[in-house]
Amino acid sequence: MIRIDGSYGEGGGQIIRTAVALSAVTGTEVTISNIRSNRPKPGLKAQHMSAIRTAADMTCARISGLKSGSTELTFSPRDISGGHYNIDIGTAGSITLLLQCLIPVASAAQESVSLDITGGTDVAWSPPIDYMAHVLLPVLASMGLKCNIRLQRRGYYPRGGGRVTAIIHPSALQAVELDKEEETDTKKGETEMETEMEMEMETEMEMEMEMEMEMEMGKDKGKEEGKEPCTVSGISHSSNLPPHVMQRQADAATAALEKAGYSSSIDTWAANSPSTGSGITLWCGHAGGSALGKRGLPAEKVGKAAAGEIITELGSWAAVDVHLADQLIPYMGLAGVGSFTVREVSGHTRTNIWVVEQFLGVEFRIEEKKDVFKISL
Repeated sequence: MIRIDGSYGEGGGQIIRTAVALSAVTGTEVTISNIRSNRPKPGLKAQHMSAIRTAADMTCARISGLKSGSTELTFSPRDISGGHYNIDIGTAGSITLLLQCLIPVASAAQESVSLDITGGTDVAWSPPIDYMAHVLLPVLASMGLKCNIRLQRRGYYPRGGGRVTAIIHPSALQAVELDKEEETDTKKGETEMETEMEMEMETEMEMEMEMEMEMEMGKDKGKEEGKEPCTVSGISHSSNLPPHVMQRQADAATAALEKAGYSSSIDTWAANSPSTGSGITLWCGHAGGSALGKRGLPAEKVGKAAAGEIITELGSWAAVDVHLADQLIPYMGLAGVGSFTVREVSGHTRTNIWVVEQFLGVEFRIEEKKDVFKISL
């Protein structure tokens, strides 16, 4: 049995997702205590419970402490089974966070796993579904992971109602070496995702002055390094809102990217969904940027916020963006080898490294280089 302190490091839901996933993959019983103890509302939430319950179904696991608000959970898995699973997170619980837990488990099954998930596709504090499709999954595909996702309908906070289907095939993970900047081709290695309905958005505030500074820094740094600007792709979307909302988001992002020296191709998608919202996700190679709209926030600020994120990432000499880094750690640990560079090591990344090391007996190395950090195994 492995004991995990859920208050360690970043101390959020990521510890639960990673610990349950690795428990299932390794067949090791785990007890997680102090779950989200440093959060305003400690303990398990609906989206955590949906992931744990499905992982338990896939592994015929015995579980104790699976209730809303619980601060301690024991998960005792058996063999992983393939098959079809229907999951309704409820309201706008994040579909991508649930998939962070379930994809590693499903990839270790002897047969394919199909998931039909209802919840939120574009919600605060989680990767948008477009980021998962166009940034994370292409890297995982290069590591040997066989996963296809299809966006059936977008879901925004608070109503949710988004729907995603995912098919994960048995996969043998292999090393990925992303140590230096490569010439970026937005078409190369991309995972296709079919979309049928789109959305709005919900972003956190982005101070205009701070964003302008970050964008200028990214632009100047890229020039100093002599890097070739890439073409940024993107999707600006809205649901139950006037079409000009998603168009203004796209136009503002395009203008900000052009000012920083990047060409772009941003599609717009509008469709009726059970929820109302808007958002924009941008990507280029192993870097992404996104923002969600909210009532009272001008669409132009939403587009500019997403552009500011990706400009900062592209302006560095790192191979992957800050958010992709923490999501790659469990897969790298399971592969047993690999490396990448990132412009900064976030609390999420350090926490994920710690959890993976507890389960797999591996030891990650973090080396500070000239402008980047190299994380290797």
